[in-house]
Amino acid sequence: MRESAAVPVIIDCDPGHDDALALLLAVGDPRLRLLGVTTVAGNQTLDKTTRNALRILALAGAADVPVAAGCDRPLVGDLVVAADIHGASGLDGPDLDVPVAEAGRVHGVELMRRLIAGSAEPVTLIATGPLTNVALLLRGHPEVVPRLRRIVFMGGSTERGNTTPYGEFNIVTDPEAADIVLRSGVPATMIGLNVTHLALATDQIIAEFRGLDTRLGAVCADLMTFFAGTYRRVFGFAHPPVHDPIAVAAVIDPSILRTVAAPVAVELTGTHTRGATVVDLHSRTAAAPNADVAVGIDVDAFWRLLMAAVRRAGGG
Repeated sequence: MRESAAVPVIIDCDPGHDDALALLLAVGDPRLRLLGVTTVAGNQTLDKTTRNALRILALAGAADVPVAAGCDRPLVGDLVVAADIHGASGLDGPDLDVPVAEAGRVHGVELMRRLIAGSAEPVTLIATGPLTNVALLLRGHPEVVPRLRRIVFMGGSTERGNTTPYGEFNIVTDPEAADIVLRSGVPATMIGLNVTHLALATDQIIAEFRGLDTRLGAVCADLMTFFAGTYRRVFGFAHPPVHDPIAVAAVIDPSILRTVAAPVAVELTGTHTRGATVVDLHSRTAAAPNADVAVGIDVDAFWRLLMAAVRRAGGG
């Protein structure tokens, strides 16, 4: 595919095992043109998520992609990282000893602004971490709004949560940011736990990664093996769900997801429900839809897409 025909995207992320797969999918699929990567504190502290993004891009042969660190804390409250899931580094498991470039000296929000302003086409912003950077971009630079094609974010759920009984990690980490994004008027696609929990890195998938017989394939297998161990210990899952690459897959091939237009509100004050995404799937309120909400996924098509991208990125 000609580069000019590829969809221009920016990934805002907090790597994170599943964010790492999201980056590899974006690098390895020619239907996307990765303009830049910005990082946010979430799965680990900002210095660690930034280094992890640089390491994954270096491993994928994409060290020339601009990277900039963004916000090191949520808009309100304190940062609580997910070391119980992602380990002390944020990417525990594989050997990631690789020379890395330095992150840019500009703030992540400023890099997003520059890339969007400089793009000849509207940009799709894919967010796989807390939405802090995205919210500050929209609030501080409203001039970029017409130049955004869509915001596709992994976060929330139409059902239960994984950090609190009703709150998913990315939204719970910064509910105010998610509220700003969903109220912004920018077309949005929400990919929540109700769908991501259907895409599991089974033993067969891990073996397929290893069977690629590339360093990148082995890294993916090791990432998912570690991820499987923490999900088994913390949640009792037989196999770990891979949340974030589904957001990238949805941009590459929207037919992979089934979505419905629905109103989505973020609970900001509930004693037990702060950070919950309240999705009106049955038109019980008078609110207008503000997001396309994922309610189904073609799991086999998703894994084919991801495996092919890792094969390409790894030189296979």
